[in-house]
Amino acid sequence: MAYTIPLLEIAPVTHDTNRLVFEKPMGFEFVPGQAVEMTLDRDGWRDERRPFTMTSQPEDAHLEFVIKSYPDHDGVTARIPEMRPGDRVRIGAPWGAIHDAGPGVFVAGGAGLTPFISILRRRARDGALGGCHLVFSNKAEQDIILRQEWERAPDLRTSFVLDAPHETFPQGPLDAELLGRLVGDFSGLFYLCGPPPMEKAVRDALAAHGVGDDGIVSEEMPPKEERDALFES
Repeated sequence: MAYTIPLLEIAPVTHDTNRLVFEKPMGFEFVPGQAVEMTLDRDGWRDERRPFTMTSQPEDAHLEFVIKSYPDHDGVTARIPEMRPGDRVRIGAPWGAIHDAGPGVFVAGGAGLTPFISILRRRARDGALGGCHLVFSNKAEQDIILRQEWERAPDLRTSFVLDAPHETFPQGPLDAELLGRLVGDFSGLFYLCGPPPMEKAVRDALAAHGVGDDGIVSEEMPPKEERDALFES
């Protein structure tokens, strides 16, 4: 079913990413890593559904999203920075294949970090980040979402990769050679989320190191019919 919820808070996280806090519908339940489809409750945008991942915890009294905007697309995300408390959105029931399956290497590209935020925060809260490694690829240093949080998280290993040359961070792409240097041990579990070209490249790189599909936790977008059903009033 669909829920109409008001925005309570909005604040910048990076130059093009915002944290949004909404009222949580009664009875709304989800698993860390899951997403919903969202529309803006305003004329001309109610039919424009986009997937966004909850970054709050299931037991929290609110719903939090961290959303990266793409102004050049002139779509839903371009409207996000314009939102103010009291504005409303509609969300459907939660879905998603990404879940906490145990410690592993979390490989994210840009906004593909968002399914991992709730998982890593929950592990940080429980003192269970041992064996977790975040490999986070971005265009530039200013694009690193929640960088200080990850650098300060106890027992979380971090590797930031950039498209452009940098004095500290390695330059991408995340190919077999670079992943080999960053990860080293490929016997564990890998989580993967990012733009489709990046995901394909990383899957190919992991395959070169002997990692099969059964060793990768990644998103699987439900068919449109299922998503329509999850959004029915």
